[in-house]
Amino acid sequence: MEGSLIDLSKYRFECALEDLDTAKCLLSMEKYAASVNRSYYAIFHALRSVTILESFDSKKHSGVIAYFNSHFVKTGVFNSTISEFVKRAFKIRENADYKDFFIVSKAEAEEQIKNAEAAMDMIRPYLDRSWNEV
Repeated sequence: MEGSLIDLSKYRFECALEDLDTAKCLLSMEKYAASVNRSYYAIFHALRSVTILESFDSKKHSGVIAYFNSHFVKTGVFNSTISEFVKRAFKIRENADYKDFFIVSKAEAEEQIKNAEAAMDMIRPYLDRSWNEV
């Protein structure tokens, strides 16, 4: 693989880790809607760190998610649980960001952080193997 794609993949995963840390900070500040936003982006950037290794990127979130599901979940590279994490995170983030009077509970924000951590724990070994293939 080209070093530049690996570098970009690593950068995106670092962004995912930073978003996860930010989600945790926002949770501790009782900023639950903002926390679920960052939890979603942690997962999203982690997905993008995988897809870029196949030279795939999309300007649309739905494009990245569909590609990941098609090329990595349906083929058995990743467990389908990760799809559920992405789907739930996308939905709650979208509601929190765009629906008037949508309230995110502490429990929902905690769940999203837990799911983001789990998704990233699933993705990290794949990335480590891919990064070391060069």
